[in-house]
Amino acid sequence: MEAIGTRREILVKPVSWILATLAIFAIPLIGFVVKGIFDWETLHPALNATLNASSGLFLFLGYRAIKSGNRLKHAQYMVSAFTFSSVFLCSYLIRYYISGVHRYPGEGLDKTLYLSILTSHTFLAMTVVPLVIWLFVLVSKGNYTKHAKVAKVAWPIWIYVSITGVVVYFMLYHYSTWT
Repeated sequence: MEAIGTRREILVKPVSWILATLAIFAIPLIGFVVKGIFDWETLHPALNATLNASSGLFLFLGYRAIKSGNRLKHAQYMVSAFTFSSVFLCSYLIRYYISGVHRYPGEGLDKTLYLSILTSHTFLAMTVVPLVIWLFVLVSKGNYTKHAKVAKVAWPIWIYVSITGVVVYFMLYHYSTWT
């Protein structure tokens, strides 16, 4: 198979999408923090959930693009998903370093469900990182056949991790306060 596109063709749109997303979400959030409407401890987890949701959206769009045969769009969407996931991981590690572990305050069945989702999310998140890196290595070497085979394993894990990251956020920071 021939190359998908130039580096510029592959990277320009994802960079513009990411900058637009940051402008749409981050700038107002920073304004709320400065004005004292929200504190950083409240906004940081919401920002992380937004990054996870953005990654999930681009994963879905990338899947649709490759199924329709649009390899350039697929590459652009997957670079965006990778970037959002990478920024999320850095942001999450910063949040963890600053504030440590956040324990689920609920009890009973909802806590069991939360811990089950969190455990599968955490384990699969650690599993998907090397798979995704491997996918990018395979593409960089032009090995699209092997890339497609590995992607059939990696994509479902990656989308699950993105979705459950948002679910964990809602359960920890919102659902637990409703019950």
